[in-house]
Amino acid sequence: MNNMRKKKKDLLLKDLCARLPYGVYVDAYSWQKDSPKLLVECVPEYVGEEIVVKGLAGRHSIKEIKPYLRPMSSMTEEEENEFISLNAVPSPCQLPNHARMSWYSNATMLDWLNAHHFDYRGLIEKGLALEAPERMYKFDK
Repeated sequence: MNNMRKKKKDLLLKDLCARLPYGVYVDAYSWQKDSPKLLVECVPEYVGEEIVVKGLAGRHSIKEIKPYLRPMSSMTEEEENEFISLNAVPSPCQLPNHARMSWYSNATMLDWLNAHHFDYRGLIEKGLALEAPERMYKFDK
């Protein structure tokens, strides 16, 4: 049971850190419920066996933090077309190695999902994230 909780905390930490460059909103149980806070910096550290995140107006246990994410089902047709087009992005090395092209495309696609705050890891279903209200994240073209 303890191992399962650690796996969930580690999954949440991985997800938060991947989204940091894109400005993810989070909620923390210790805040007043007035509004979500923008996570602009995340400096994780282990305190004993607990993961603590600094930079969210103080220090918070990773178990207190829930990011606001968009369910995959909220992807618009325009976003879906943009996402699908990323699979055609060539490798920066221009190697004729299909595996390299596939890896680069997958990394680019994951970056895009993180930038658009989609929950591709199923964190909402696992209770580790909250569904983002419509238009919480605004995207400039």
